[in-house]
Amino acid sequence: MFSHLMQRSMLTVQTERRGALVSRVTSDVTTLQEFLEWGGVMFLVNGTQVVMSLGVMAAYEWRLAVLVLVGVVGYAASLLWFQKILRRRYDRVRENVANSLAVMGEAINALPEVRAYGAEETTLARVADALERRFQAQFKAAHFGNVLFSTAEIFAAALTAVVIAAGLLLGPDEGITVGVLLAFLFLVNLLISPVQTLVEILDFAQSAASGLRRIVDTLDAPIEIPEAENPVDLPPGILDVGFREVGFAYPGGPEVISDVSVAIPPGSRVAVVGATGSGKTTFAKLLVRLLDPDRGTVLIGGCDLRSVSRASLRSRVAFVPQEGFLFTGTIADNVRYGRPGASDAEVTAAFHELDLDEWVGRLPAGISTPVGERGSSLSAGERQLVALVRAWMSSPDLLVLDEATSAVDPALDVSLRHAIDRLIAGRTSVTIAHRLATAEAADDILVFDRGFMVEHGRHQDLLTAGGTYAGLYEDWATGTAVV
Repeated sequence: MFSHLMQRSMLTVQTERRGALVSRVTSDVTTLQEFLEWGGVMFLVNGTQVVMSLGVMAAYEWRLAVLVLVGVVGYAASLLWFQKILRRRYDRVRENVANSLAVMGEAINALPEVRAYGAEETTLARVADALERRFQAQFKAAHFGNVLFSTAEIFAAALTAVVIAAGLLLGPDEGITVGVLLAFLFLVNLLISPVQTLVEILDFAQSAASGLRRIVDTLDAPIEIPEAENPVDLPPGILDVGFREVGFAYPGGPEVISDVSVAIPPGSRVAVVGATGSGKTTFAKLLVRLLDPDRGTVLIGGCDLRSVSRASLRSRVAFVPQEGFLFTGTIADNVRYGRPGASDAEVTAAFHELDLDEWVGRLPAGISTPVGERGSSLSAGERQLVALVRAWMSSPDLLVLDEATSAVDPALDVSLRHAIDRLIAGRTSVTIAHRLATAEAADDILVFDRGFMVEHGRHQDLLTAGGTYAGLYEDWATGTAVV
């Protein structure tokens, strides 16, 4: 289940709340597993007991057996009707469990903002409301299930009364002796326990069925960008990049990349600039195939990305996103995501190659320093440094940095810039720039505006042209740029 979730399309994952996804992997799977472990066996055992009891009744007196069978069938029919109501209530329970997990997760992740704005009471109220709705949904479902379970007692009492009345009505003249009647009453009492168990299993089955539908929905969701039937590997050596009339739109929205065509020679140092919302980040995601274009072609090494194997692409292309995510563990653990199985010596050497050995040496435990959840024990700039070393460890031939110099503390700015320079040396690089100063040394600058690549060229040539880039650079120089 989790393996499939890890392969799902980025677009579908980003549109769902994290709490709902966690609920499906944990509580839904657990409920279904518990039902499969004992529900089927108990249903078979108790169902067999009911059938055998009815068979013995038929051997004694078929008319009374038919009467009991009609009662059992009628009771089963009523259960099927109640089943629909119970299923809807368990669906609401699942929805509220997922919502409460999401609300609590958001509150924990946003704790600094909550405290900064003095919103503790508001946040607690939101969490309390979500938990109250979860409790109410669980209470109503449990109450209805208990009512359904208690009907077994009513059914047994009613069936006993009907059998006695029918036996007395038929009497000895029809072969209903006291012994036969007592045998039927004994067998009816034998039916009570298995019927109660069957009702309990049915109650549990509703919860399992609700979870199963959510699991199936998850498994039916689109997986990551699909692999080609006969995928190819990228050619050896430093890679070139090409966009040919590429267009892309997110579901239900306008195009955010329109008619983009560009050729990036191997070994080039390219910067992508533009105002916020101009399409820079989407361009980067298309380049590393986190997204596929709606039209046009993206090429790396002369190969259409849709024909390249995912393994080859991920091993040859490194992507450093705007905020490099760090997993719970040590700095070395996170760096090894770039090269699984790397030794401590190799990790230390990677920091040395990027001239970051002095920085990592100042940490309490060096590369063994814990980073905390999501890298919480490190500053934004330090997290970026670790992400850059992780990219270095993968030895990519094409490097894509999405706004990798944004949100950096001044004390680390020089180290970060130097590390980037060392990282991109000798390989093709595409930097999605937040600050236009990072573009000045680029071989080519791609300028985006509202999804279009409106111009490209070297820094000085673009300034001389007096176009969009010149305006952005002027805004940056005066501190008013939002890029």
